[in-house]
Amino acid sequence: MIYKVSYVIVGGLRRGAVINQDYPPQVGAQVELGDQLCEVMEVQELVPPMGDFAYLHVTCRPLTERMPKETPGSE
Repeated sequence: MIYKVSYVIVGGLRRGAVINQDYPPQVGAQVELGDQLCEVMEVQELVPPMGDFAYLHVTCRPLTERMPKETPGSE
């Protein structure tokens, strides 16, 4: 499935972007939009999937630093 994702950055320097992705965005994930690193706060389905396409709206907040990636066994 191809996900057409509309990203909006709340309080960021950029307005956002529309990106085709092979995977759905997840709340809490980090995404780079241009040179702005953001955290996904909310994911909403705009319309039901049509054929091989899903249409999503994502609200993000800008981050000042990267969150550490989880590694297996690091608890």
